[in-house]
Amino acid sequence: MTLRHATLRQLQVFESVARNLSFSRAAAELHLTQPAVSMQVKLMEEHAGLPLFERLGKKIFLTEAGAELHQHSRVIAQQLRDADEALAARKGLSQGRLLITMVSTAKYFVPPLLARFLGQHPGVTVKLSANNREVVLKQLADNEVDLAIMGRTPEGMDAVAEPFARHPHVIIAAPGNPLAKKRSIPLARLAQETFLIREPGSGTRGLLERLFAEHRLPLNVSMEMASNETIKQAVQAGMGVSLLSLHTIELELKTRRLVVLDVQGLPIVRDWHVVHLAAKRLSPVAQAFRDFLLSTAGKLLPER
Repeated sequence: MTLRHATLRQLQVFESVARNLSFSRAAAELHLTQPAVSMQVKLMEEHAGLPLFERLGKKIFLTEAGAELHQHSRVIAQQLRDADEALAARKGLSQGRLLITMVSTAKYFVPPLLARFLGQHPGVTVKLSANNREVVLKQLADNEVDLAIMGRTPEGMDAVAEPFARHPHVIIAAPGNPLAKKRSIPLARLAQETFLIREPGSGTRGLLERLFAEHRLPLNVSMEMASNETIKQAVQAGMGVSLLSLHTIELELKTRRLVVLDVQGLPIVRDWHVVHLAAKRLSPVAQAFRDFLLSTAGKLLPER
């Protein structure tokens, strides 16, 4: 048998497993059972005449043959997506599929914006993922998505990045923190505070590190956390202070579970950007959502 006998479905399943390095995640992505995914991969290996994956404990890895095939399968998968988009363009905006990735901080405001957009275009389906900045950049570079939503724009990538809303960052603390009632706090005073920060690869962490480095101040870090929610809970518990996007703490500020410290030179205000590869031909649906963000989102998000 040769790969010429493989079906597109088998190739699609292989590509998903290879990209996720997980049979279970591929099964969820493709709406299949895990045994069905395993069977399709086994058939692909029979067609290839070589093992495509190897197991080490509970993890799977691509073999050399698997990595080679993955390069080709990614190209084929993208060509199929392009064909879908071309057909969707003929159907207009009555239906179509939108693939969006976003940095995790954006999950606090993108779903409501999407809900408003989908209310205007009920036939559109969306696949939305939230990850740290490094993963989002990889998804964008690999052309796995139509649009990416992030703060700081990509560097060294041929991409179009357009600002659509202001993005303020603030220092937060528990209401009982001694600094909570102070005004015009010098940034140097915060060097005495214990900071809770995001994991490496997070845009928020990078912003905090650059802020302290620019002022030549030491950053006293006690704990790394992989989500804004965990950081908020820890700050509420009095474990330290943190720098977070204002868009992530609206509820906590309203319920007085967190406070924004009045620090000199803050908030740090950046922009939210909608990004796509420069060479990518956006589908009518992707173009419509991009236009929606540029015209509407800035009016809906708080700036202070």
